[in-house]
Amino acid sequence: MNPSESFTQEQQAYLQGLMLGTDVARKIRNLPVLSGSGVGLTNGLAGGTSVQIGGNGHLAASHLPAIHLEAQLRFETAGKTLVAEEKAKREKCGLGMWTEIGERAIKGEFPKGTDVFMTKYHGLFFVAPAQNSFMCRMRIPGGVLRSDQLNGLADVADQFAGGYADITTRANFQLREIQAGNAANVLMGLRDLGIVTQGAGADNIRNVTASTLSGIDEAELIETLPLARELHYHIMHKPELYGLPRKFNIAFDGSGRISSLAETNDISWHAVEVAESRDGLEAGVYFLLGLGGITGHGDFARATGVLAKPEECVSISEAILRVFILHGDRTDRKKARLKYLLDAWGISKFLLEVELGCKQPLRRVAADRFVQPNNIDRWAHVDVHSQSQPGLSYVGVVLPVGRITSDQCRGIANIASTYGRGSVRLTVWQNLIVPYIVDMDLEAVKMAIEALGLEWSASSFRAGLVACTGSAGCKFAAADTKKHAMVLAEYLEDRFELDQPINLHFTGCHHSCAQHAIGDIGLIATKVEIGEESVEGYHVLVGGRTGLDSAIGRMLFESIAWNQVLSAVESILDYYMKNRRERESFADFSQRVDWNGWQHTECDSGNSLLALQASSLSKEMELNRS
Repeated sequence: MNPSESFTQEQQAYLQGLMLGTDVARKIRNLPVLSGSGVGLTNGLAGGTSVQIGGNGHLAASHLPAIHLEAQLRFETAGKTLVAEEKAKREKCGLGMWTEIGERAIKGEFPKGTDVFMTKYHGLFFVAPAQNSFMCRMRIPGGVLRSDQLNGLADVADQFAGGYADITTRANFQLREIQAGNAANVLMGLRDLGIVTQGAGADNIRNVTASTLSGIDEAELIETLPLARELHYHIMHKPELYGLPRKFNIAFDGSGRISSLAETNDISWHAVEVAESRDGLEAGVYFLLGLGGITGHGDFARATGVLAKPEECVSISEAILRVFILHGDRTDRKKARLKYLLDAWGISKFLLEVELGCKQPLRRVAADRFVQPNNIDRWAHVDVHSQSQPGLSYVGVVLPVGRITSDQCRGIANIASTYGRGSVRLTVWQNLIVPYIVDMDLEAVKMAIEALGLEWSASSFRAGLVACTGSAGCKFAAADTKKHAMVLAEYLEDRFELDQPINLHFTGCHHSCAQHAIGDIGLIATKVEIGEESVEGYHVLVGGRTGLDSAIGRMLFESIAWNQVLSAVESILDYYMKNRRERESFADFSQRVDWNGWQHTECDSGNSLLALQASSLSKEMELNRS
């Protein structure tokens, strides 16, 4: 080749990267190196990788585990550009941010740029401009806390945060209003209590959830709390399972009375029963695998037909994660969740890759060979219920929108220690239960809960209220969801008496943290243009449901201002109460009726969305009084 025809420096760099990426990928799989570049690959400390290039032994060290390095290089050698978060993962080790967090705390500084993202590896979210402070999210596997941990959490909240805690839809706790100088104090205070935050944010596996009543539910097929704890600790000690293409959710459900909403997770493990042994499949309890649940994007976990024994669930989960790590999109954040890899590949191809990782076939079973019980009681997370242990009960405490003060935390901890066995359990419905109460002590426990300013009864709208943080503490939210949820619940309780559960889900943005799409009535915030003004508003959905007949809610009202929401929801519930069959649930009613016909009828009778506007002034006055 003549000098004038030689490659430019940019072309040479591209080709070098291409060959390096190919050699790294082959070396990881113990295949021969093709380019003659002399690539050598070793695993370093904490799962890092060292790549040796060329015969001179030049060593290029990376903290990234080999599987992540291969995934990133594959996209780059294909000519694609990694997103900023992926570049940040390459530049810094998210799990190694502890020293930086401490140094910034001493200076009273918040992180900037991509360090905001990397700091989330330790559960710290800088939530400006909504609040000029940190939010700290924890990892509480299965949602189980000891009384002493709850007491200690209250102390941390008082000393270093806002004096309250929020229960999340992953049966987890968050602290808010943490100033820059207290970031390290919060992390150390929680670790002193045995509560970890590692991997609670960023592109990591979030809190592993299980059935709230694991071990105390007479209806369950199997306990799931031991599996959630096993997977939690498995993840904690595998650095290569951090820094995924996007966040990842895993849940176990024992087919008991309180759903863990497993079908809304990326990996869903749901207990099923095989009645008889034949065709090589033994009778017993297995877990049915579902994949790709993300209701904010319109999908529940997809059926795979794969059954796993309880002792197989953790290893199969890791194999699934490794396929996602290698092949999940790292160039487009909007298409990086597991759902989109499944959309591109299909279930069959994905499961074949998982089998390669497991080094054995998965157990694929026809749907008629197993039974998935439907034991869900939609009010089982609140009120008083008997346990599987004779003479013992649990009490579900209503926590509207999941918020509990530090003093209330101490009060609940004292109730659990005095009347129970010193533990509480958080639920995915943003409340908690106190188990192991001797039946003769139930009245005393009810009175103690009420003395804290809390409720336990299942008859209120507040018992089914779920809300994300909203604009008061999240920069993405388009409305103050927690405040609006409470106002709506109080408004409805003055007008309706419930004899069936109704869930109201308020979500502030497209991230769908409160899972509006699965609520009986779901509301997702949006900005609404009224003349030249942009005001808080919502899209209103109806008919969402989980379980064996799961469904995504359908849009009923689009872009209505907040001051119209009270009348809109009132009209929906009025229609339900007047036209339902005897004790028909809202979920069943929503599935049966023609909501398009309802809209037409409501328009004819003058109760249309336009009519709602006429009553907005009086509703707004009532809202202000609230």
